[in-house]
Amino acid sequence: MQTAIYLASASPRRKELLSQLGVEFLQFSVDADESQFEDESPRIYVERLARLKAQSGVAMGYTDRPVLGSDTVVVLDHQALGKPIDKSDFVDTMQRLSGRTHQVMTAVAIADSEAVKSCVVVTDVTFKALSDADIDAYWRSGEPQDKAGGYGIQGLAGRFVSHISGSYFAVVGLPLYETEQLLNEFLSR
Repeated sequence: MQTAIYLASASPRRKELLSQLGVEFLQFSVDADESQFEDESPRIYVERLARLKAQSGVAMGYTDRPVLGSDTVVVLDHQALGKPIDKSDFVDTMQRLSGRTHQVMTAVAIADSEAVKSCVVVTDVTFKALSDADIDAYWRSGEPQDKAGGYGIQGLAGRFVSHISGSYFAVVGLPLYETEQLLNEFLSR
């Protein structure tokens, strides 16, 4: 695929994953309010943010090629879990995820000045039972502080995952298959 697009994300993980599609792109970041609306479901929330990021890029003047935006949320008991506020919040999140299955929802949106298309990919992730030592050592690694749900599957937390059903790449931050399909659909309209 020799398409040229913009990536409206500062994420090094999304940059690396998008490179795997063979897409030529320029990366920039957008400053978007990522607050979840009251009574907004996690699925609607993550898709709204991906669309907002893509459309914000267009509004910023990136109009000579499509803009791709993406967002990821970790969902447990129908509640989106954000980035940990502090160690106490992180420990609470890890204790809740311990020995349970949760969902990771990643939305991808592509926009230009005429249209926007998006999709949401849902992956089930099951964690082993985590000990207090597991949780403490992971916090001390420094890795979870900037991650949705407090973990990155591609890093040290990969050892917590006992089962995954769905797209591994969506959990990392950009579902490759679905992104390529969405790009093809968007460009052929």
